[in-house]
Formats: sequence, C-alpha cells, structure tokens
Amino acid sequence: MPGCFAIVFSLCAVTGFAGEKTWDAKAAASYLDGRAAWWSTWGTASRDHATFCVSCHTAVPYALSRPALRGALEESAPSAPERVLTANVMKRVELWNDLEPFYPSSPAAPERTAESRGTEAILNALILASSEVPQETKTSAFRNLWAAQINVGPNRGSFQWLDFHNRPWEADDSQYYGSALAAIAVGMAPGADREKAAALVDYLKRGFAAQSLANRVVVLWAASNLPELLAPVQKSDLMRDLAKLQQADGGWSLTALAGSWKRRDGTQLETVSDGYATGLIAYAMERAGVPRSEDSLARGLQWLKTNQAAADGRWIGYSLNKKRDLDSDVGRFMSDAATGYAVLALTAK
Repeated sequence: MPGCFAIVFSLCAVTGFAGEKTWDAKAAASYLDGRAAWWSTWGTASRDHATFCVSCHTAVPYALSRPALRGALEESAPSAPERVLTANVMKRVELWNDLEPFYPSSPAAPERTAESRGTEAILNALILASSEVPQETKTSAFRNLWAAQINVGPNRGSFQWLDFHNRPWEADDSQYYGSALAAIAVGMAPGADREKAAALVDYLKRGFAAQSLANRVVVLWAASNLPELLAPVQKSDLMRDLAKLQQADGGWSLTALAGSWKRRDGTQLETVSDGYATGLIAYAMERAGVPRSEDSLARGLQWLKTNQAAADGRWIGYSLNKKRDLDSDVGRFMSDAATGYAVLALTAK
C-alpha cells in the first residue's frame, strides 16, 4: 500500500517520567521546518514581487506553532524557515497597495480579488500579532485588516473570504471561519479598534448557532481573549457536543465536525481520529481554561502523544475534498495543519 499507510506510529517515542510515552518535539520541528521551507519555494505558491502565498494549511499553522517549540529545543532564535515566512508576510504588508492579490477576479469569479484581499488581511494580522516584528508593521497589518471589514448588510462586521468549494477552510461557510481567525488576531493585539472589534464580535455571535462544529471550535479559541463571544451556556453546550463525538481511542475525526460534507471525487471520508481535529479541539479547550486533568481533554492529549508518526514526526490529517496520497506534497497539506495544531495543544501552558 502506498506511502503513509505504511507509517508505524510512534510507539517508541521519546520517553517521559515513569516510562510514560510522549511525543518528539525535535521530530515535529524537523517536519514543520521542512514543509515550510518547501512551501516558500514551491512554484505554485509563488506570487509577485518575489513573495509567496500564505496558506491556511501549511504557512499559518507553522507560524503559530513553531515558536512554541523553541523552549523544548533550547533554541534562542527563530528557525530559518520562520524568518523567511515572517519576512514574506512583512513584505506583503509593507507593499500592500503595490501587490497583486493572491487570486485576482475573473468573469467567472468577480469577487475573487475582494475575497483574496480579505483572506490575506486576516492571515497577515494573525501571523504578525504575536511575532517579534516592528510595531509599525503590526499596525499596518491591522490597518489593512480593518479596511477590509464589511460595514453594511447582513454580514456586517465580517470579512470576505476565499471560497474554492474546499473544506474546512475555503467553502461556503468559510467566511465565518475566517472572521473567527480575525477575532483571534484581534484578541492577541492590544489596542484594537473597539467599534470595529465590537462589530466583528456581533457578527460571530449572530451566526454561532448555525455553524459546523469545526467553525464553532475556532470561536471557542477566539473567546479565550474575547470572552464576550460566548455565553457560559454556549461554551458548556459546545464542550458537551465535542465530548459526544470523541472516539474510543481519545481522538476526534474532522469528518465528524464537518456536517454533511461529501468529497467531490465520491470517495469515502476517513472517520478515524486525526491530528487536525484532535489538535485543534484540544488546543481550543486549553485556551478556554479546561484543566488538562479533565477527562475529555486528557484523553485527547494522550491520543496526540501516542499518534505522532515515527517516520517523520508529523501527525496525520486527511483531506475532506478528495482522496490523496498522504506522502505526496499536496497530500501532506492536512498533515501540515495537523502537526501545527498538535504542537500547540501539547505545548500549551
């Protein structure tokens, strides 16, 4: 059988206290660095002015998670791929008015430029919010973000977002997902525009009940810094719903969070536990203040500790859109995200 299905999961992982099996931070860093370096030089990701696209699957989880590994690895500075990614985002922010959008409009997709600008504004602000970059650059990133906010109509407070009919990040419900990421960025940045932040919070609150669990988990994460996003009963109901979907092995499956979504190639969706769903849920729970000793979270973290791939340090994630060779570059996209969020969950304090 091809590729990843032959991977033996890490039963011989780094050993912790009292013989407890745990995960290998060095292997995770190696996988993440390698994938980020590949992405920054991949021709398909290339954009104008010698920049590259900032992707939800590879670049963003990398930017958020890689700094969390420095302590475990006794690193004193960002890795080389981190520096490349940060420089790329800074350049995109500084040249904002001179750059082409990631995806320009066409007769078949007249809103594509606006969607692309909204998406990039959110991702740039999210990446730079906690980065060690000049405050002036952060200010510019948030200026671009607020300029892209929708100010009128039923989607007031939100941002346009790319829709390529791909879940979990580029589908018909992803405007909500992207706006939730914007809320995470706003919560990380002091001094946000109160009026615009309030409009964003109002949009997310209005639409929360109708969202997939995958989107609601991101709002749970955002609420760690913007507690007005969720009422206590909404938080407890979400925790209950997530506990119901937790699998016997302690992990979660992204398929279970995605509603009635079907792959466009007609193949069956994977229902086994995966690193993306488990890592994202565990991290959001931690950010929400759930103790690590709580049963559902403890089981999720244990699944992450024992399901890192021994071969290359990643956690496996599966595409919701088509069946892919999990060892191909494109087939690793979901594993890139899975590994980033697994690292965030396992290093959260």
